[in-house]
Amino acid sequence: MALKKDRVVELENAVIRFAGDSGDGMQLTGNLFSDSTAFAGNDFATFPDYPAEIRAPQGTVAGVSGFQIHFGHSDIHTSGDLADVLVAMNPASLKANMGWITKEAIIIVDTDAFIEKNFNKAGYKNDPRKDGSLVGHQVVEAPITTLTREAVKELHIDNKSAQKSKNMFALGMVFYMFNRDCKKTHEFFERKFKANPIVVKANQTVLTAGYHFAHTIEAFANTFKIEPAPLDKGLYRNVTGNLATAWGLLAAAERSGLKLFLGSYPITPASEILQELSRHKQFSAIAFQAEDEIAGIVSTLGASFAGALPVTSTSGPGLSLKSEAIGLAVMTELPIVIVDVQRGGPSTGLPTKSEQSDLMQALFGRNGEAPVIVMAAISSSDCFYSAYEAAKLSLEHMTPVILLTDGSLANGSEVFRVPHVADLPSITPPLVEANDPNFKPYLRDPKKLSRSWAIPGTEGLRHRIGGLEKENISGNVSQDPLNHQKMSKIREEKVNRIANYISELDVIGEEEGELLVVSWGGTYGVMLTAVEELRKEGINISMAHFKYIKPLPKNTREVFARFKKILVCEINLGQFVNYLRMNFPEYNYHQYNKLQGLPFMVTELKEKFTDFLKK
Repeated sequence: MALKKDRVVELENAVIRFAGDSGDGMQLTGNLFSDSTAFAGNDFATFPDYPAEIRAPQGTVAGVSGFQIHFGHSDIHTSGDLADVLVAMNPASLKANMGWITKEAIIIVDTDAFIEKNFNKAGYKNDPRKDGSLVGHQVVEAPITTLTREAVKELHIDNKSAQKSKNMFALGMVFYMFNRDCKKTHEFFERKFKANPIVVKANQTVLTAGYHFAHTIEAFANTFKIEPAPLDKGLYRNVTGNLATAWGLLAAAERSGLKLFLGSYPITPASEILQELSRHKQFSAIAFQAEDEIAGIVSTLGASFAGALPVTSTSGPGLSLKSEAIGLAVMTELPIVIVDVQRGGPSTGLPTKSEQSDLMQALFGRNGEAPVIVMAAISSSDCFYSAYEAAKLSLEHMTPVILLTDGSLANGSEVFRVPHVADLPSITPPLVEANDPNFKPYLRDPKKLSRSWAIPGTEGLRHRIGGLEKENISGNVSQDPLNHQKMSKIREEKVNRIANYISELDVIGEEEGELLVVSWGGTYGVMLTAVEELRKEGINISMAHFKYIKPLPKNTREVFARFKKILVCEINLGQFVNYLRMNFPEYNYHQYNKLQGLPFMVTELKEKFTDFLKK
């Protein structure tokens, strides 16, 4: 993004990356700029990038925290490939992000942090501003720490406390660059720190000082403007995937007429779902922080038995611990939604990074034949609708649902149009009325094969329930081998029949052709962008993206049959492509896999697709 001589340069879109040490407040800075972007009417998507270690050594590359936002006048589906603007609060953040900026990127640095001690910590032998490594970039040098202290001098704040606001100075500079109003951010400070007026005043003062400083320096002779996106009328919010998931569950509880119960144990990157739901007791939501993952899910099963909308949230390691209780939910045929926010593994792995590597665990990670519905959210805002639908399917079909999101979706944010709950699809749990003369615990709906839901204490509905195999219809404990096979087949078929209640697979592009690229879950936005750009260049390529994993959409085989080549792309070593091979072995699948704790980039996908078509 090269500077021009115009005073205000209009852009179609831009990518900004804020980077600094873990204690520099880069996530807050990025979120506040995202909020300003929402108020400006732009579409956007974000990518927070946290260190994997809780307390990485200060000033090192391992301790760098970043936040990237891609915003524009048109539809934005990704957090952007390379940044047009990099805010680097220290040498380590500069070094860690040089590979993630454009060749002409504007780089804002805090010169107070660019000292020999910090060069050594970051692994620099020389000052990167003087060794030629920044040639081609416009480097904006500002003594941010010093100017922050000067700005709050009259507030009589000690230097250590004053330095905590230096991220607001950098934010003020970027606000000036993109012609943003500081008013809404000032109001945020007043709400956030209302118990501490000095902190409110300090942040407001430093933000304004950064804005005014940018106005005075020659480097910002030009500023930038991005016109609002043509969004439909409505109420919009900046939401993360975790926030959207929580709201979708609340909406499902209200629509179904049930109380929401969440039993969970805090785990990165899923903890915010528990935190958000704990704030909404006014919606009859009960959030229980259990002592461990197992207690979280078994308490949720108890709530399911008692007639609540039952939810548990976790990440990969926690899903492993919940496997036995998920099997119990399958056997008892009780509804439960398990939200798995995938992260890098195995074990602790990369807890703040994102992967799609829990798919096989979600599909098969239980003892015995224990089928569950598996679906995957496709974007941060879609987490709302996916959570809502997961609850609907679980309640109406009396079976567990595993909803897969991932760290990128959970922590990333998008513009979200808040729907009216009354406009969402109805949810009708199969509740049994008191003294129903036809009630049998495992008497089934002939179409869905789901059993009815008899709430404990309802007169005339006494029945047995538990982990032992049940006799068909009566629900009595049974060790009959023929009954066990029959019940196992019924439970499998019940899940398979969900295909009659979900959307069929859409093809983006031509309905038949040379190449079909296939993806699932959170890679939707970047895949869509790559395919759309290639199609505009005249390349014959189509895309099929899967939201529903078990069961797969009914027309999957029909779609695959219309293409010569099928290329499956995923953030793992090939779990979904192997699942497709199991279900549709007649096709010759190719695969492209990435396992770096990072999302796909549009440029790498376009290059891969183009090279593949040449073969």
